[in-house]
Amino acid sequence: MVNNYKRTSSPRSPTNSGELFTPAHEENVRFIHDTWQCVLRDIRSPQSSERKDRGPQEYVEKNPNPNLNSFTPVDLSDLKKRNTQDSKKS
Repeated sequence: MVNNYKRTSSPRSPTNSGELFTPAHEENVRFIHDTWQCVLRDIRSPQSSERKDRGPQEYVEKNPNPNLNSFTPVDLSDLKKRNTQDSKKS
């Protein structure tokens, strides 16, 4: 995907977990998050149907896999919290 997004620097965000992230890591995460928000906004905008050949397009399976019907997304934040709590107990 090509995007005209310009990276900007900002102060480091505080972490609650005590993990230290490099400024480059935080900048990359911010860039991906901000760019994804732009993609979601563009997909949901009323003009998106007018420009099918340009901009982001949402992929939808033509023949969904029946094995995935019972798939439940994992909340990674919750999983990380539980793993962190489990390691503190040991």
